[in-house]
Amino acid sequence: MDLASLARLFLLAAIWGASFLFMRMAVPELGPAWLMFGRVLSAAVFLALVAIAFKRALPLRQFAMHFVLLSLFNTALPFLLFAYAAQTLTASLLAVLNATAPLWGALIGWLFFRQKMSIRMVLGLFLGICGVAILVGFDAIVTDPAALTAIAAAAGAACCYGIATWYTRLAKPVPTFINAHGSMWGASLWLLPLLWFIPLPVTEPAQQSLLAVLALGVVCTGVAYLLYFRLVQDLGATPTLTVTFLIPVFGVLWGHVFLDEIIGWHTLVGAATVICGTALVSGFSLNTLRYNIATNEPNKLPNKELR
Repeated sequence: MDLASLARLFLLAAIWGASFLFMRMAVPELGPAWLMFGRVLSAAVFLALVAIAFKRALPLRQFAMHFVLLSLFNTALPFLLFAYAAQTLTASLLAVLNATAPLWGALIGWLFFRQKMSIRMVLGLFLGICGVAILVGFDAIVTDPAALTAIAAAAGAACCYGIATWYTRLAKPVPTFINAHGSMWGASLWLLPLLWFIPLPVTEPAQQSLLAVLALGVVCTGVAYLLYFRLVQDLGATPTLTVTFLIPVFGVLWGHVFLDEIIGWHTLVGAATVICGTALVSGFSLNTLRYNIATNEPNKLPNKELR
């Protein structure tokens, strides 16, 4: 891994980690539905401009039903649930709960697709549960009456990513850029009806909130996916998936720096435990990583879910 690829990897993790910061900044004024509609629509427009620039057609008719299903579980529903949770939970907690997506994927595979559960995977699930328990159980947020509902929403969002991962495994292969582009338009259609029932804010949103929406859509979705494509092309899928373990680090860091969120011992221990559990469940191995980087061998893994 050269310095340019390493820089892109850390930049991608920093951007995806910042998505929870931007959610916390904008959701009090805009609410979950308007915030996420703004995010997916701005991302869709940005990716459309990229597609035009690089002459990448979007075969809507061919993959219409695929986009409808994928955008629901991979974008619209998890984005909405995370935005709802962001009204109560800290950016740090949201980032770590997001990292449990592979744990949900393993559990779904065992329950519904007869995937064998190895001792390593069982240990990973156990560590993941323990990590979340430490993270949440010792956090002052648990005294908030809305905390349990918010935690359930964030966990449900991570579960949606697990469902989407299995769907992409079983569905007909679609190029990653087309998946991302089509998913943004599909998610926009899913979220649009909600706006009919949810009025606009009474007061005009502050400029900071509007900028946060653009940052979520253009930077945290559009630009981030372009970085991800480049990393997969240069390194292969397995090394690129190490970004999963870096996102909580940046999520905690940005929450502390910009929102003055307290980093307690439970935050560090809980996050580390969840990351270890995720590594075990996903089959991550440093030896395999070093081999793939050394040989520059591409790996055919499921598409990385959006953040």
